Amino acid sequence: MMKMKLVLATLITVVPMAAMAAGENNIGCGWGSKVFDGQRGIAPQVLGATTNGTSGNQTFAISSGTSGCTQDGVVRSTWKTAMFIDGNKDKLAQDMSKGSGESLQSLAQLIGVKDADKAAFYRVTKENFAQIFSSDKATAEQVAAGLKQVLAADSSLAQYTAAI
Repeated sequence: MMKMKLVLATLITVVPMAAMAAGENNIGCGWGSKVFDGQRGIAPQVLGATTNGTSGNQTFAISSGTSGCTQDGVVRSTWKTAMFIDGNKDKLAQDMSKGSGESLQSLAQLIGVKDADKAAFYRVTKENFAQIFSSDKATAEQVAAGLKQVLAADSSLAQYTAAI
């Protein structure tokens, strides 16, 4: 029984980490990102992150604009957007279908849509509602992916896809 609990605990811990490891580069720029470029899995990510964090190389790379880093980068996290979509999906669907509303305005603010681009953002989400909400049962991830695809197709709004 104890071995079964240990195996279960290990699976609960390892499976989510393996799923995360299959995602995009989440270790940032720096030497580690260059050395372990294209490798998948937990080990290359841990080693890459460790390499980026040693000897101040990531700090130097950001300051100097080398090793895949830029000096004009923006710190972003998409988890807030995902949580917002998940918690407001029904209201967001209503607002997008009409091209206005509080939850749509909040989403625009959350992903950093500039005032000059808000009218286009509202219009594009309304015009592409069926692509963003591909079904009545669309998950938050599907909605985010649809929104990202729609914004990427619009040259004036493509800049906002990084926040989704």
